[in-house]
Amino acid sequence: MKKTVRAAAALAAVAAVAAGVTTASADTRGGHHEASSYSEASGHYGGYKYNRIRGNVPDSAAQFSVTSPDVRDGGTFPADAYADAFGCTTPNKQVRLNWHGAPKGTRSYAVTMFDPDAPSGSGFWHWVTWDIPATASSLGSALPAGTVAGTDDAGRTGYLGPCPPAGDIAHHYVITVYALDTPSLDLPAATPAAVTTFTMSGHVIGTATLTAIARR
Repeated sequence: MKKTVRAAAALAAVAAVAAGVTTASADTRGGHHEASSYSEASGHYGGYKYNRIRGNVPDSAAQFSVTSPDVRDGGTFPADAYADAFGCTTPNKQVRLNWHGAPKGTRSYAVTMFDPDAPSGSGFWHWVTWDIPATASSLGSALPAGTVAGTDDAGRTGYLGPCPPAGDIAHHYVITVYALDTPSLDLPAATPAAVTTFTMSGHVIGTATLTAIARR
């Protein structure tokens, strides 16, 4: 009951923030989107306009390092890491992560994978996992004791690989390891991803990020 009440309170806070913040269109030509898909006249990529969305990492957060034996930063996903949903019939094999250099005071970690290129108006959370013990320095398919495999935007728990719409622009999947100043977010696995990341925002003391690309 305590976790349910806390999640409900966080959801109400997210709604309040959303009501008070207006997103603005952003020219992302200088970012990771390929110029060939950009329309100068409309400010659209791939037929959809981009919006600037406020992040969940404070300016004071430290930077540390994350690597993967399965995909390099800026590289493409291996075929077996694609989803088994949304028209893809692949193994949905979770990419493995290794990290080091987290700031002093880290009491747990969280991992997310977010697709800002999804034509949803709010991106798409593919992977949300938290309460990873502070003693961990890697994440594979077997989760450490106490770790919570959260719910993604498809309503599934655990890792959901990429499967962008066929013929769409390249999608950039941002994988982030968060160092948190709390041993637990005290949230149930069914908590919506937006509520989890909002709750997390008040505890982030460091981040490590890599971006992998997928296109069909």
